[in-house]
Amino acid sequence: MQRLTLAETELLHRPGNGPALAMLHGIGSNAESWVPLMQALPADWNLLAWWAPGYGASARVGTAVPAAYAARLGAVLDALGITRARLLGHSLGCLFAGAFAAAAPARVAGLAFLSPALGYRVPPGAPLPEKVAARIDDLRALGPAEFAAKRAARLVFRPEEKPAVLAAVRGAMGAVNLPGYADAVHALGAGDLLADAARLAMPALVASGAEDVVTPPANAQALHAALPAGSALHLIPGAGHALPQESPAAVAALLQHWFSAREGTRP
Repeated sequence: MQRLTLAETELLHRPGNGPALAMLHGIGSNAESWVPLMQALPADWNLLAWWAPGYGASARVGTAVPAAYAARLGAVLDALGITRARLLGHSLGCLFAGAFAAAAPARVAGLAFLSPALGYRVPPGAPLPEKVAARIDDLRALGPAEFAAKRAARLVFRPEEKPAVLAAVRGAMGAVNLPGYADAVHALGAGDLLADAARLAMPALVASGAEDVVTPPANAQALHAALPAGSALHLIPGAGHALPQESPAAVAALLQHWFSAREGTRP
């Protein structure tokens, strides 16, 4: 697995001769949150996971809206010579995957959403809802390490039984920086995944941890209802919000089956 920077964006890249899959992490995470799932996916898949703009060494976007993150994703794919890719979003990353698929459907070979955040549909220039703005205030007041200590356990179902997962979630959350995180919070506020879903012609896979209390299964159900006919919905038992880390084998099996069925290939 390679760590590189292209199009002003830090990436984890596992090259392969098979289909390309771009993986977009959530708001308190980073590219490394995908490593357990990357290890569970077929060895020939061409896997790409970014540090979203403003995370790690990735440059920030000019305007903190999902469309700007989607445009950066297009630049990353161009830099890698990928004309069409499967997209996989987790939590906030679902907003970026949905925005990209709605804007550039010809570049999307398949689409999947995990633990979807739906966005708050805040109009340009309007203030963020208080509970959304509080994320920025908490990070500023506490600092990343204490911020992560306060929030990380909520992302994992029965965290006391999954110490390695909890440690990874806490470590990623403790690595965020205030400017990039604040941008992501504003993108969450501006986002409207259900509106983007209604613009899509391509069916998509939606999956959620059955025990997710951050983006609960009701979010996944609402997204599934907004997607085109033929879309699929799965709830994974025993998993919370950190779905790719808690249940990588189950998610990998879902993705292989979904993409192969949609593309007429063997899993």
